[in-house]
Amino acid sequence: MTVAKRAWSPAPRPDGYPPPVGPYSSAVRAGNLVFVSGQTPRDPATGDIGQADLKVQARRTLYNLKAVLRAAGAGLEDVVSVTVFLADEKDWGDFNEVYTEFFKEPYPSRTAVGCQLRGILVEVSAIAMVDASASGSKGFRPDMTLY
Repeated sequence: MTVAKRAWSPAPRPDGYPPPVGPYSSAVRAGNLVFVSGQTPRDPATGDIGQADLKVQARRTLYNLKAVLRAAGAGLEDVVSVTVFLADEKDWGDFNEVYTEFFKEPYPSRTAVGCQLRGILVEVSAIAMVDASASGSKGFRPDMTLY
């Protein structure tokens, strides 16, 4: 069986991040778009999801999103759309409080969904738009720090 040539490619993983636990890429580049799979509060070094506190888990999840974007040559300022999955929709206000620590106006479009998340409180996926000529680490900017 031959594999069809694709017009997109998996983005590199951040240094120290393990491969995904399933058959998917953490992020893919398609032209000037970066599609980031759902990021969770799992610490990439230890696998720990931390305490059952929405703000703590949201912060870790958004740090993970930032790291995956950076490895793909993008940053939070390049994000045009965010999808948020909350285990309890009542956590919306707490999530917004943390979200505005990471994203500034003008905000990307956003959808929030209440759902079951298998032991975590939040998951976030995103789409970013970057310079089509930038790829992987070539797209890094010195001001893109993780913490």
